[in-house]
Amino acid sequence: MSNQLKTLIVDDEPDAVNFIRSIITEYCPNLEIIGTANSVKVAVKAIAKEMPELIFLDVEIPHGSSFDLLLQYPEKTFDVIFITAFNHYAIQAIKFSAVDYILKPININEFIKAVAKVFEKRSQDTNRGAKYDILLENIRTTPPTRLAIPTSDGMEFLNTREIIRIEADRSYCWFYLKDKRKILVSRNLKEFQELLTSRNFFRPHNSHLINLEHVKKYVRHEGNSTIMADGSQIPISRNNRDLFLARMAKLSR
Repeated sequence: MSNQLKTLIVDDEPDAVNFIRSIITEYCPNLEIIGTANSVKVAVKAIAKEMPELIFLDVEIPHGSSFDLLLQYPEKTFDVIFITAFNHYAIQAIKFSAVDYILKPININEFIKAVAKVFEKRSQDTNRGAKYDILLENIRTTPPTRLAIPTSDGMEFLNTREIIRIEADRSYCWFYLKDKRKILVSRNLKEFQELLTSRNFFRPHNSHLINLEHVKKYVRHEGNSTIMADGSQIPISRNNRDLFLARMAKLSR
């Protein structure tokens, strides 16, 4: 079928390969399996021969890692869904870069959702190569420094130092940036808190996530608050005050 995506499975666990194959056969008629590979070397040969459009890629594979494999393709002609059983740091880098992933043991519903996302993104995403460039940059940096955020017209790639603060707006978030722009993102604040805490971000209040590097002043009177680089005054809840001061003291050393 011409509307099927040519799909390669890269995993060194035979049971995992067979399970992925069975899910695709039963639940994903829009995918055509064109081969499997159990190492970086075999995967490189398979990509050259079969030219897949989608790769299910285990993070840890023989003769390198999945990221070593991607480094060999500066011009990405395929989408990737990562599969992994561990390696929290790799997962964080993948999340930062807005690339899809599935955790082992594989959940069938999550697998189907990840495939659906690929088709949705292919219909509107012109930044596939940029996403993987950001991913590889983040893998080399501890912790990741580049964040991919979905916008109304695609994807924006930000250095975390560009972000002054993030403010919740129901199930959305507003990003306030150094260049005085603000961007509306259709994700909740908790998702970004989990990603950005390691990058000196702090949640002083339910509705706010701030970049501690852009704090200008701590205000004690009339409740606790902080003045940010953009002039905004952000409240600090009583429960978070001591932790905020401790984080600021650590940052100032």
